[in-house]
Amino acid sequence: MKPQRLFFDDWLKEQLKNTRLKKAYEEEDVRARLALRIAELRQQKKISQAQLAKKLHTTQQVISDIETFKHPNITLLTLQRIANALDAHLFVSMR
Repeated sequence: MKPQRLFFDDWLKEQLKNTRLKKAYEEEDVRARLALRIAELRQQKKISQAQLAKKLHTTQQVISDIETFKHPNITLLTLQRIANALDAHLFVSMR
């Protein structure tokens, strides 16, 4: 008998029925999307992590940690400084 295929989206949908897991997933999803967007904007501007770090008066390692969502807490002030350094606009929305 051939094993039944399990698609990730179907598996995830089932897993997210657990409310604690869903909350944790949503929190990490926001951080991951922010991290990816920062890296994407930086690359579009053709700025290295070291160059962005210099603009923010920090280290390349901090930028790397932010972009790989290893940085434990990113404040709104930090996000605004990153947006300014990348000539971008920061929008925050609560729904």
